[in-house]
Amino acid sequence: MYREFLDSARITVLAENSVLYASQYWGVHGLSLLVEVYRSGVKRSILMDVGQDPQVLIHNMSVAGVDPGSIDAIILSHCHYDHTGGVAEVVKRIGRRELPVIAHPSIFRVNLKTDPFIKYIGVRSGDSRDSIERSGGRLVLSRDPVEIMPGVLTTGEVKRVFGFERVEGFKTTTESGQLVDDEMMDDTSLILTLRDGLVVLTGCAHAGICNIIKHSIELTGVKKLKAVIGGLHLVNADEDRIKRTIDCLVEHNPELIATGHCTGFRAQVELYLKFRDRFKPLETGLSITL
Repeated sequence: MYREFLDSARITVLAENSVLYASQYWGVHGLSLLVEVYRSGVKRSILMDVGQDPQVLIHNMSVAGVDPGSIDAIILSHCHYDHTGGVAEVVKRIGRRELPVIAHPSIFRVNLKTDPFIKYIGVRSGDSRDSIERSGGRLVLSRDPVEIMPGVLTTGEVKRVFGFERVEGFKTTTESGQLVDDEMMDDTSLILTLRDGLVVLTGCAHAGICNIIKHSIELTGVKKLKAVIGGLHLVNADEDRIKRTIDCLVEHNPELIATGHCTGFRAQVELYLKFRDRFKPLETGLSITL
C-alpha cells in the first residue's frame, strides 16, 4: 500500500471552456489545472495541461495572482491540442531550466479526427520535443506511473477493464503508414493521496473514469475516493454509458465531483441530479481546497 500522504492541496482552474460569473478570466476550449500541494511545510506547484492558447493561460494566471515562475513541473495528460497548445511558450514564460514536463512516450504521434472532416488534433508543430527542450523543459516520457513527490503520482498507462468505456473517433498512423484507430493509450491522470482519500485529476479521461479510478486504487492501495476533478469526455456518450459511469461513481461515493470541459451538458446535468451539493461545474477561476 502506498503510504505517502499530502497534508493538503488546492486545485485552481486556469483554463476551461467557461469562466466564473462576472470575472476577468478568459474562457477557451481546453483545460489547465494548477495543482498546489503541501507536505511537511513544503509547497509545490504543478501545472496539469496548458489549454490551447498560452496568451489565455498567462492572462488567467495574472488574474488569479499566479506567478508563472512558481511552477515546479508540468504534466501533459494526453496529446490533444486543447491540453498541450503552446506548452513550449508556457515553459519559456515559467523561465526555469530543466523544468520537468511529464507525459507518455507516444504523445507526439499523429492524432486525427475524420468526422465530419479530417482534422489534426495532436500536439502542434510549435510544441515539438525540440521546441519544449529549447524553451527550458526537460521531457520525462514514461508509460509507467511517475512519482512527482511523495503523495503525488501519475497513473501511467491505464488498464482498460470496463467494456462500456470505449475510445472512439480518433485515428493515428503506424510506422508502416497505416491509418488505424487510436486507443489514446497516452491518456494519463494525476493522483493525490490525502489521509482521507484519493483525489483523481483528469484531463479528458479518454481511458474512462471508471478504469482510471480502479487503476488508481490498485496502484496506491487507497480505497477511499475523496474527489474526482477534470474532464470525463462524455460529451457524445449515449445514455447507457452516462448511467453506467454515474453508477460507478456512486459506488465509490466521493465527497466531491468537479467536472467540465469535455464532460458534456447531459452528463453534467445527471451528475448534478445524483450528487447535488457534492457536484461542482468546472469554470475558469474556480478554486478547490482539499
